[in-house]
Amino acid sequence: MKAASLPEIKKELQRKSPRELLELCLVLARFKLENKELLTYSLFEKDYEDGYRENIKSYITDQMLAVETMNVYYAKKSVRKILRQLKKFIRYSKNKETEAVVLMHFCEELAAHSINYKRSRVLVNMFEKQREMAKKAIDKLHEDLQYDYLQVWESLK
Repeated sequence: MKAASLPEIKKELQRKSPRELLELCLVLARFKLENKELLTYSLFEKDYEDGYRENIKSYITDQMLAVETMNVYYAKKSVRKILRQLKKFIRYSKNKETEAVVLMHFCEELAAHSINYKRSRVLVNMFEKQREMAKKAIDKLHEDLQYDYLQVWESLK
């Protein structure tokens, strides 16, 4: 089955009544966890971006504590899993400040973690890539915010 294009879906959604739209949202939420997470963000957390950032930061901290420290292979897998989740959370928000804060916190946690990420080339590359992505997000922010976040970013070296 081929999916309809976004403009076609938009036109069809405009024809639906509010009750039908509610039912469609509930059906979407029932079938996929990602849809439910996006709806949760849109309904409850979109207006409280600071709280959303803090939730993500605490998630990162909790997950990094659970990372295997004895075996670098398992550490890489765990860190990749955390990063996949973060990318999803950033995608929900679409806010560059949130992206910068989350990525810098991820880098801080990785650097402060008991695993020596410098032993693994993959983890070093992952750290550097996220640091670069945080810099790109910072560059798109307002000048005052850029100055504040660039100081934190510089400390990540």
